[in-house]
Amino acid sequence: MEFAVIKTGGKQYKVSEGQLVSIEKIKGDFKAGDKVSFDKVLLVDDGKNTSIGTPYIDGAKVEAEIKEIGRAKKVLVMKYKQKSRYLKRNGHRQPFFRVKILAIK
Repeated sequence: MEFAVIKTGGKQYKVSEGQLVSIEKIKGDFKAGDKVSFDKVLLVDDGKNTSIGTPYIDGAKVEAEIKEIGRAKKVLVMKYKQKSRYLKRNGHRQPFFRVKILAIK
Protein backbone atom coordinates (compact mmCIF):
# COMPACT_ATOMS: atom_id res chain seq x y z
CA MET A 1 0.00 0.00 0.00
CA GLU A 2 1.57 3.24 -1.16
CA PHE A 3 1.39 6.28 1.10
CA ALA A 4 2.88 9.75 1.33
CA VAL A 5 3.32 12.40 4.00
CA ILE A 6 2.37 15.88 2.81
CA LYS A 7 2.55 19.28 4.46
CA THR A 8 -0.27 21.80 4.06
CA GLY A 9 -1.74 24.45 6.30
CA GLY A 10 1.13 24.13 8.79
CA LYS A 11 0.27 20.47 9.47
CA GLN A 12 1.48 17.12 8.17
CA TYR A 13 -0.88 14.42 6.88
CA LYS A 14 -0.26 10.77 6.04
CA VAL A 15 -2.28 10.09 2.88
CA SER A 16 -2.87 7.19 0.51
CA GLU A 17 -4.80 6.91 -2.75
CA GLY A 18 -8.59 6.99 -2.46
CA GLN A 19 -8.51 8.35 1.10
CA LEU A 20 -10.71 11.22 2.31
CA VAL A 21 -8.76 13.73 4.43
CA SER A 22 -9.90 16.91 6.21
CA ILE A 23 -7.27 19.61 5.76
CA GLU A 24 -6.98 23.28 6.66
CA LYS A 25 -8.64 25.68 4.25
CA ILE A 26 -6.36 26.77 1.39
CA LYS A 27 -6.21 30.47 0.46
CA GLY A 28 -7.75 31.29 -2.88
CA ASP A 29 -11.06 30.85 -4.66
CA PHE A 30 -11.92 27.13 -4.58
CA LYS A 31 -15.21 25.27 -4.84
CA ALA A 32 -16.26 21.63 -4.50
CA GLY A 33 -15.03 19.55 -7.45
CA ASP A 34 -11.84 21.55 -8.00
CA LYS A 35 -8.53 19.70 -8.33
CA VAL A 36 -5.61 20.68 -6.09
CA SER A 37 -2.05 19.38 -5.98
CA PHE A 38 0.33 19.34 -3.04
CA ASP A 39 4.02 19.70 -3.92
CA LYS A 40 5.34 19.79 -0.35
CA VAL A 41 5.80 16.01 -0.11
CA LEU A 42 7.99 14.94 2.83
CA LEU A 43 7.98 11.15 2.37
CA VAL A 44 6.78 8.56 -0.16
CA ASP A 45 6.63 4.82 0.57
CA ASP A 46 5.49 2.27 -2.05
CA GLY A 47 5.90 -0.86 0.09
CA LYS A 48 9.45 -1.62 -1.07
CA ASN A 49 11.25 1.71 -1.37
CA THR A 50 11.01 4.75 0.88
CA SER A 51 11.98 8.24 -0.32
CA ILE A 52 12.60 10.88 2.32
CA GLY A 53 12.92 14.54 1.36
CA THR A 54 15.37 17.13 2.64
CA PRO A 55 12.94 18.75 3.51
CA TYR A 56 10.80 18.02 0.42
CA ILE A 57 11.11 15.48 -2.40
CA ASP A 58 11.91 17.14 -5.74
CA GLY A 59 9.31 16.44 -8.44
CA ALA A 60 6.92 14.59 -6.12
CA LYS A 61 3.26 15.60 -6.19
CA VAL A 62 0.03 14.45 -4.59
CA GLU A 63 -3.12 15.17 -6.60
CA ALA A 64 -6.47 15.60 -4.86
CA GLU A 65 -10.03 16.71 -5.52
CA ILE A 66 -12.07 18.89 -3.16
CA LYS A 67 -15.20 16.98 -2.13
CA GLU A 68 -16.59 19.32 0.53
CA ILE A 69 -15.96 22.77 1.94
CA GLY A 70 -17.25 23.23 5.46
CA ARG A 71 -16.74 24.50 8.96
CA ALA A 72 -16.00 22.41 12.04
CA LYS A 73 -18.19 22.27 15.14
CA LYS A 74 -18.25 25.39 17.28
CA VAL A 75 -15.55 25.67 19.95
CA LEU A 76 -16.41 27.89 22.90
CA VAL A 77 -13.66 30.28 24.00
CA MET A 78 -14.20 31.64 27.50
CA LYS A 79 -12.33 34.19 29.62
CA TYR A 80 -13.25 34.42 33.29
CA LYS A 81 -11.80 36.19 36.29
CA GLN A 82 -13.32 35.31 39.61
CA LYS A 83 -14.51 37.92 42.13
CA SER A 84 -14.34 40.70 39.53
CA ARG A 85 -17.53 40.15 37.51
CA TYR A 86 -15.49 39.52 34.35
CA LEU A 87 -16.80 36.94 31.86
CA LYS A 88 -16.34 36.88 28.09
CA ARG A 89 -17.69 34.19 25.81
CA ASN A 90 -16.77 33.76 22.18
CA GLY A 91 -17.39 31.01 19.62
CA HIS A 92 -15.15 29.88 16.76
CA ARG A 93 -15.74 27.56 13.79
CA GLN A 94 -12.61 26.52 11.90
CA PRO A 95 -13.06 26.23 8.11
CA PHE A 96 -11.82 23.04 6.41
CA PHE A 97 -11.59 21.30 3.04
CA ARG A 98 -12.42 17.60 2.77
CA VAL A 99 -10.30 16.26 -0.10
CA LYS A 100 -10.09 12.87 -1.82
CA ILE A 101 -6.56 11.78 -2.74
CA LEU A 102 -6.46 10.82 -6.44
CA ALA A 103 -2.81 10.05 -7.16
CA ILE A 104 0.67 10.03 -5.63
CA LYS A 105 3.33 10.89 -8.21
